[in-house]
Amino acid sequence: MKIIFMGTPDFSVGTLEALVEAGHEVCLVVSQPDKPKGRGKEMQPTPVKEAAIKHGIPVYQPKKIRDPECVEELRKYNADVMVVVAFGQIIPKEILEMTPYGCINVHASLLPKYRGAAPIQWSIINGEEVTGVTTMQMNEGLDTGDMIQKVEVPITEDETGESLHDKLAEAGAKLCVETLKAIEDHTATFEKQGESPTEYARMLDKKLGNIDWNTSAVQIERLVRGLNSWPSAYTHWDKKVVKIWRAKAEADGTVKAEADGTVKAEPGTVLSVEKDSFTVQTGDGVLRVLELQIPGKKRMDTGAFLRGYTIESGVKFTQE
Repeated sequence: MKIIFMGTPDFSVGTLEALVEAGHEVCLVVSQPDKPKGRGKEMQPTPVKEAAIKHGIPVYQPKKIRDPECVEELRKYNADVMVVVAFGQIIPKEILEMTPYGCINVHASLLPKYRGAAPIQWSIINGEEVTGVTTMQMNEGLDTGDMIQKVEVPITEDETGESLHDKLAEAGAKLCVETLKAIEDHTATFEKQGESPTEYARMLDKKLGNIDWNTSAVQIERLVRGLNSWPSAYTHWDKKVVKIWRAKAEADGTVKAEADGTVKAEPGTVLSVEKDSFTVQTGDGVLRVLELQIPGKKRMDTGAFLRGYTIESGVKFTQE
């Protein structure tokens, strides 16, 4: 099939590569404009643009895809279908209906669950055991088009946003090729979506990672895993922002009282310090911190951190 591919981040690259490998004619890649990056603020091409250049595919980078001149530019290619994977702009009706097979989207959730910008991370944060990828026929709504095919991907106990991203990108690439074959063979079925059982998977921001120690250890562990590798979960100690990269929820923790049994420590209080980890009281249970980072330093195992810095029982981490 003759395809216009629309995508921007790393998640999109695998699908583009799979379409090329499957023998489709990707006649144009549409990606977000380059952005300055790093201390030198040099313009950085998007990952999809880099992949397109490698394959000798022309790249178009409009600031606003809905502008009339952009619509007319895409029309020149007479494509059979458009494939959209994490493009990053809302696509207007004129483009959705431009090609014979419309716009096919690869979405990183089992729709209608987790419509929105960050389905990968929210599925971990919310404690899902299974997620997956859905291909759908796009309409003017936000991830509300008719579903075509799905594939499930289990979420492991130690899954992070980064590891799940890679699994879903691979699954989505394969599923997209299968979906286009079904569409071309006229064997594809289209299923309307019902109401979503989950909240909109809103875009991530750095404030989301600010750990509230009054919540449970299980919830905090999920937050840590879901926001790894961006934007990360963090807390405050000794006027420093401490990023927590790896942690494990454990059974309810207590500190001994002098006379009358056990007393729960305040949330955020360090309960115990061991050679390679330390535990922190939460609103329900304790969190064992296994990997962290402080300003000016790289990520490190907690054992390495404790060899250079002193954390004692009774020290308190705060949300601020």
